[in-house]
Amino acid sequence: MLLNRGSDRQNVLKNPLTYSSFLILAVVLYVGWIFFSRRREDRAYLERIRNEQAERQRASDRAAMSQFGGSELSIQMLYAPAQIRRGETAQVCYGVANAKSVTLTPQANPVWPSHNLCVDVKPAKTTTYTLTATGGDGRSVSQQITVAVR
Repeated sequence: MLLNRGSDRQNVLKNPLTYSSFLILAVVLYVGWIFFSRRREDRAYLERIRNEQAERQRASDRAAMSQFGGSELSIQMLYAPAQIRRGETAQVCYGVANAKSVTLTPQANPVWPSHNLCVDVKPAKTTTYTLTATGGDGRSVSQQITVAVR
């Protein structure tokens, strides 16, 4: 009996299936570790890319806010043709930031706050237009432009 038991152990150790099973198990564990580590690295890479994109978007948003006047009441632009002929129509264009109301005098048509808006005017003589923007806190800013009629 003792011989049989010893020969069973020798047969198990001499069996190539035992060694190949251990080898296959080691290869499966190694491949699994590679997949796991690559997935972890991919997630870290994607997280870093998302954070960089979010930071670029925040910087772009800050730049856009500063271009549109930030949080301060301001007249961004006011322009019109310097000279027109009698009877012609001209456009007075303006842009305001953070305004609650806007008035353009002398002008019969109503105007409203906008970053870019043009109003048709038909002056009979040389006219100076005044754009006044009023903020929510009651402060106001004004700017003038003259349209000469020849």
